[in-house]
Amino acid sequence: MGYEIYGVHRVRGEPGVFPQRAQRLDPSLPITESELLIEVDRLNIDAASFRQIAEQVGGDRERMKETIRTIVRDRGKMHNPVTGSGGMLLGRVAQIGSDHPARQELSVGDRIASLVSLTLTPLALDQIVAIHSGDQVEVRGKAILFASALYAKMPTDLPAAVALAALDVCGAPALVARHVRPGMTVLVLGAGKSGMLCLAQARRSMAGQGLLIAADVSSAALDELSGIGLCDAVIVADATDGLSVLEQVTRLSRGTLCDLAINCASVPSTEMATILSVRSGGRAIFFSMATSFTAAALGAEGLGKDVEMLIGNGFVPGHAELTIGLLRKDPGLRKLFERRYG
Repeated sequence: MGYEIYGVHRVRGEPGVFPQRAQRLDPSLPITESELLIEVDRLNIDAASFRQIAEQVGGDRERMKETIRTIVRDRGKMHNPVTGSGGMLLGRVAQIGSDHPARQELSVGDRIASLVSLTLTPLALDQIVAIHSGDQVEVRGKAILFASALYAKMPTDLPAAVALAALDVCGAPALVARHVRPGMTVLVLGAGKSGMLCLAQARRSMAGQGLLIAADVSSAALDELSGIGLCDAVIVADATDGLSVLEQVTRLSRGTLCDLAINCASVPSTEMATILSVRSGGRAIFFSMATSFTAAALGAEGLGKDVEMLIGNGFVPGHAELTIGLLRKDPGLRKLFERRYG
């Protein structure tokens, strides 16, 4: 199988470049023996990308469709050239290559979600049917998953749109489970789907000990989180205003600041709010695809802050199972997801 497992054979005109970095992928058929063909019916666009596209066209749904159609046609994948981010997809298995490892557990017709970015997934769209709330786009098309690409069978006890929304960010709560412990002071910036799941996992990991703070520009969104017990305190603030966030974190933590800050914001320029909120020797995790890692690194240096900074890897072993488990175990969280994304 060789390097085909990484999809390098699908890169057009850039020898040695991997699919995520490539300017264009080849989504043409037939598939090779090491590939999996998916009939796609829904895309979950990355929140930063969806927001940027919507703002670019003034929220006009038809123009959003055309923008997405153009990106996929020109690049052979859903890779927003402005944000650099993609998303993930939902569909049914159409064909399994004879050397693809999925032959051991998948059958044609199985409904699956990809757990790798659309920025490295060859994709061809026949139709964009509708733009839905919650960053989701109903489509008709085909995608190819490489042998190295992760996927998850869709659960049968959750609405597909809800499960897709959660699986899109399943690496976030799984990494929270690795780093949050009882007694910590934890801040989550952003009250979207990744923020909600991070709060839910942090709540479980803290076991009732410590301080869990949610921050967002929307007071209504924070009221929903407070209403189902996902946080101890809220900060209504624009996360691009680092000093405003710092003032409120300082007050809530009584000057000790946070052991851990988790950035799930879908807008750029929130790096300083994250770093300023963390105590010396603490940790910041950046899950947002709107993050400038140059701004984060140089910003921390400029502040003289000794903060360990982690890039939120979308893959953590067991991440899909953990995330779906959060929805199953927490009725309030599930209802909130169904209300926003179902």
